[in-house]
Amino acid sequence: MTRTASVEIRPAADRAATKISWLDSKHSFSFGDHYDPANTHFGLLLVNNDDRVAPAQGFDTHPHRDMEIVTWVMQGSLVHQDSTGNSGVIYPGLAQRMSAGRGILHSEKNDSWRLTGSETHSEPVHFVQMWVIPDESGRDPGYQQLEIDDELLRGGLVTIASGMPEHRDRSAITIGNKYAALHGARLQAGETVQLPQAPYLHLFVPRGAVTLEGAGELGHGDAARLTATGGQRVTASEPSEILLWEMHAGLAG
Repeated sequence: MTRTASVEIRPAADRAATKISWLDSKHSFSFGDHYDPANTHFGLLLVNNDDRVAPAQGFDTHPHRDMEIVTWVMQGSLVHQDSTGNSGVIYPGLAQRMSAGRGILHSEKNDSWRLTGSETHSEPVHFVQMWVIPDESGRDPGYQQLEIDDELLRGGLVTIASGMPEHRDRSAITIGNKYAALHGARLQAGETVQLPQAPYLHLFVPRGAVTLEGAGELGHGDAARLTATGGQRVTASEPSEILLWEMHAGLAG
């Protein structure tokens, strides 16, 4: 199938939102009660939720099936527990993946409460959760996490998670789709990274502001959906973080 090269900017303000007492969530794609038949996915990416959860609150135990779920924390810490016995605390610079496979239950809670002397300190946890469909259904459920903060602080584009064979020696965590990889970068003002070539690229800015060559400035919460292209340079206008999905296949429809 021949694709036409294109770059579509998706402003932060255009995202659907779920806001309740303990959760402020912005959805890049259709999610939950927010359904738009024209915005269900891009490439293999079905969910890109930008979440803030209040202290001592979070998502109670709930099910997932046949989904590769990658969680990337920007601020604070998030406790994960699941029905296969895995548990962990996710914090900035720690890559985490849960493979739902043929079925899994899990919970995610803000872990920011702490006592210092006679004072209790707390903060919201800010994280981006991304869902990619696996290339095979019915896999065994799984969990993986790995600290990669030192690499990200060097300023280049780093592979956070990947199922692509060429990334096996350098990806932080694996995902169950051989056509997809998640990269990230922390950039100081003036620093630049170059996008790879791919049928689908999803560039998201969870913090700061960057300039995408040929498309202009992207701020906090903005995204770009690039089809049949790549090679553009992304330059930080201020201290920033970017998340980039590289996808070499897409979903029908």
